[in-house]
Amino acid sequence: MGCVGSVNDDMRHNLHELGWNTKLEEAAEKIDSTFIIGRVSRLDRGWSTIKMSASPQQSGTIRVRNIGADVAVGDWVAVTQDLERVEQVLPRYSALIRRASSDAIRAEQHAVAANIDTVFIVHAATNESNQRRVERELVLAFDSGATPVLVLTKNDLSDAPEHIAALRDVARVCGIACHVVSGLTGDGLDELAKYGEGHKSVAVLGASGVGKSTLVNRLVGTTNQQVGEVREGDQRGRHTTVAADLVALPNGGWLIDTPGLRALNLWTSGRGIERAFADIFSLAELCKFRDCKHQDEPGCAVHASIARGELSLERLESMGRLVAEELALEDEQKVRVRLSNRKGMRKLN
Repeated sequence: MGCVGSVNDDMRHNLHELGWNTKLEEAAEKIDSTFIIGRVSRLDRGWSTIKMSASPQQSGTIRVRNIGADVAVGDWVAVTQDLERVEQVLPRYSALIRRASSDAIRAEQHAVAANIDTVFIVHAATNESNQRRVERELVLAFDSGATPVLVLTKNDLSDAPEHIAALRDVARVCGIACHVVSGLTGDGLDELAKYGEGHKSVAVLGASGVGKSTLVNRLVGTTNQQVGEVREGDQRGRHTTVAADLVALPNGGWLIDTPGLRALNLWTSGRGIERAFADIFSLAELCKFRDCKHQDEPGCAVHASIARGELSLERLESMGRLVAEELALEDEQKVRVRLSNRKGMRKLN
């Protein structure tokens, strides 16, 4: 019998308090009952900090080796009875994944956070809106399997309502929620906290200096993350989060704060691009030709929308770049597979 099936009601309750849900039950039934299930809360150079809940005696937090295991913060893992190592990582029901390397041969994926229900895409309302980064982050978030939510911080300092409106429009066409909040005053944070109800897990994604650490501290109710000083000119801070952390929310939910990521290269996409650019894909259905490239073709509904001022050319070009990036990655993966197959053949010979 699997580990979850062999525990008592108190232990099962503890698992659910860590964010366990029915999506994980089937996988757990296949795990040897001698292993202990826990959830990864932090990673440090081959070591996993794990929140344990398999028995009252072993509850709390431990550090174990994860050499050879593909582990991310938020993962559920099976740990050996002696608490020496991670033996197995349970299948993820969602994962925020980016490309970790620009090398075509060694391109690898990097899981930023695993087993999450919502992704907060955080941008500062004070700065000139960076719609292109929002679009890229939306593709990653949609492909994760979690629900994206756009969060605009520092509204207490904002004097650029047109930028807020532009970002709201991006959220609207994608069909996602948008919240304008202040980590300083607490304005709007009650609505954000609701996403953690029912022991749900939320990942926070954003660039350095957009107010993520202040937001996280306010949601968690502690000074969990240090906050860097801000420049007087543009109120931009220096991001101080250096590693992803799984931390508890007061309402029983869980939050994964991620470091400010400069490079957000796509990994192989599912329907992320289609969902992040839902407005363009809807227009494309009205084009005269099925294989319309939205360039110089007659009867192009996309360019007609641009001519009417309803759609920006920049948004169309942004989608084109992301599609090209995805296609290039697919080609690189094919090359990698061929090279791997050749190496295998040489070993056989």
